[in-house]
Amino acid sequence: MKIITKWRQTLLVCSALLCCNLVVAQKKLSEKKQEALKEEVAAIVGQEAKMSQVMVDKIFSFAELGFQEVESSKYLTGILQENGFEIKTGISGIPTAWFATWSNGDGPVIALGSDVDDIPKASQYPGVAYHKPIIDGAPGHGEGHNAGIPLNITAALAVKKIMEREDIGGTLILWPGIAEELVASKAWFVRDGLFDDIDICIFTHVGSNLGVSYGQASGTGLISVEYTFSGEAAHAAGAPWRGKSALDAAELMNVGWNYRREHLDPLKRSHSIFTDGGDQPNVVPSKASIWYYFRDVKYDGIMEMYDVANKMAEGAALMTDTEMTSKILGTAWPRHFNKVIAEKMYANIQKVGLPEWSEEDQALAKAVQEEVNSSRKEGLPTKLDTIGLPVTTPRSGGSDDIGDVSWVLPTVTMRFPSNIPGLPGHHWANAIAMATPIAHKGVTAGAKAEAMTILDFLLNPELVDEAWDYFKNVQTKEEEYKPMISADDEAPIYLNKQIMDLYRPMMEKYYYDETKYDSYLEQLGVTYPTLKKD
Repeated sequence: MKIITKWRQTLLVCSALLCCNLVVAQKKLSEKKQEALKEEVAAIVGQEAKMSQVMVDKIFSFAELGFQEVESSKYLTGILQENGFEIKTGISGIPTAWFATWSNGDGPVIALGSDVDDIPKASQYPGVAYHKPIIDGAPGHGEGHNAGIPLNITAALAVKKIMEREDIGGTLILWPGIAEELVASKAWFVRDGLFDDIDICIFTHVGSNLGVSYGQASGTGLISVEYTFSGEAAHAAGAPWRGKSALDAAELMNVGWNYRREHLDPLKRSHSIFTDGGDQPNVVPSKASIWYYFRDVKYDGIMEMYDVANKMAEGAALMTDTEMTSKILGTAWPRHFNKVIAEKMYANIQKVGLPEWSEEDQALAKAVQEEVNSSRKEGLPTKLDTIGLPVTTPRSGGSDDIGDVSWVLPTVTMRFPSNIPGLPGHHWANAIAMATPIAHKGVTAGAKAEAMTILDFLLNPELVDEAWDYFKNVQTKEEEYKPMISADDEAPIYLNKQIMDLYRPMMEKYYYDETKYDSYLEQLGVTYPTLKKD
C-alpha cells in the first residue's frame, strides 16, 4: 500500500488534536471564492489557446515512436523548465522518460500524466480527409498522443499562476507515458516507486467527447512477451539435416497457439508478430523470435494465458531440439478508476461543455467518416457524454498501462474531444484531426476541466482522503496489485530505434517552425479542410 505523504500525516495529527479544523497551512476558502478561482483558471486556459496549439502541432510534427521520443521529450521538458519545474530525466532506465515537479509548499501532491508516442506507418497530412502521407511509410500520430501533454502543461501553468498569487500549497508533477503503444513504461515507474509519495493522478487521453469514468473500465490488461529460439545454422540445400531451425520452433509455437485460440474465453485477446525469422532462405535459421500480446479483463486470466504460452514455447523447443528464452516487453493491469475524482471532474466537465465546432470542423469530420466507411456519419459530437459508470458486464478490447498506476493510487483518465468519432484507431485516419482546430479546441476544453479539478483538490484536501477511502475500501478491498515484472526486468528501450533511424532524417525537414508559421496546416500548405483529391 502507498506510503502516506508528510502533509497527509500532518493532516491526521491535526485532526486528532482537533486543531481548529485547519488542514495543514491551507486556508479554507468560501465556496464562492473557490468557484471564482475555478472560473478564473478556466479563463487563463482559454487565453493560452495559442500556446496549446503550438505544442500540439509541434509534437505532431515530431511523430516519434515509443522509446524514441527524443525531440518530444526535449521540447516539453524545456517548456516546463522555463516555467520553474524541476526536471528528472532517464527515470527507470528509460532515456526519454522524465518527471517534472513544481511545489508551492505543503498540500496535496497531484500528478498529471499523458502519453507521447505514435504509431508505425501512420504518417498523414492533417486536415486532409483522405490518405495522404507526409512521408510514405513513416510513423505518425494515428492515436493522437501529441495532444495530451500539451493539455496537461496548459492546465498546470494556469493552476500554478493561481497557486502563487493565492498562496495555495501543493505540488504538481507532470510525466509522460513513454512507449504506451508498447505498454512498456508505466509498470516500471510503479515498480521503481515513482508514485509512492503522490496523492492522486489525473491522466488524459484523446477521445471524441469530453468525459471521465470510474470503477472497472471496459477493455483488458495484458502481458507482452517475446520468445526467442536458438538452433544451429546449416546450408539449407547442401546439408539441411545438420541444421536445427529456430524458425521451425517459432512457427510450431504459433501453430499451437493458433489452435488454442478456439478454446479461449471470448473476453481474451491475443496477437503476435515474428520479430526475427532468419536471415535468408539458403541458411537454416539459427535464431528466430515471436512476440505476443496476451490480453484478458482480469489479472488472473492474463497470467493463465502467459503460463500456457510458456509451456507451448518449451514444447516447440523440445520438438525442434532448440533452446528457448523469453523476455517481458511490457505489461498493463486492467484499469480501475476512482469515483471521487471522477465525480468531481465530471461536475467541472459539465461547466466547461463541448467546444463550438465550426462548419469546417464538421465538414472534415463527416468526410473522414465517409472515407473510412464508418458506421457513424454525424460528424463531431454536440452533446456531452454522461459520466462513465463501472462496467457490470466485462467487455474485451484495448489496454493501457495507466492500469498499473490506477492500482497503486487514486487515478482517473479524462478523455478530451480532439478526434473524430467512429474511426478505426491505430490508423492514418486518426491522425487527420490531430493538428487541426478540432484538436486545438478539444485540448483547450480538456485543460479547462482539468485545471478546475486540480483546484478542487488543492483547495479541499479532504477530497484526497475521500479518494483514498474509495481506493482502499472499494477498489482494493478484495483485489491486490501484483506486478507482472520483476526487479530484474529492464524496459526494452531498443525497440523502434531502427525505424526512427531510417525515417527521422526525412522527417526533420517537416518539423513545425512556429516562428515562421501560424500553424502546422499553414506550414504544410493545407487548405482547411481539404475534402477531396484534386
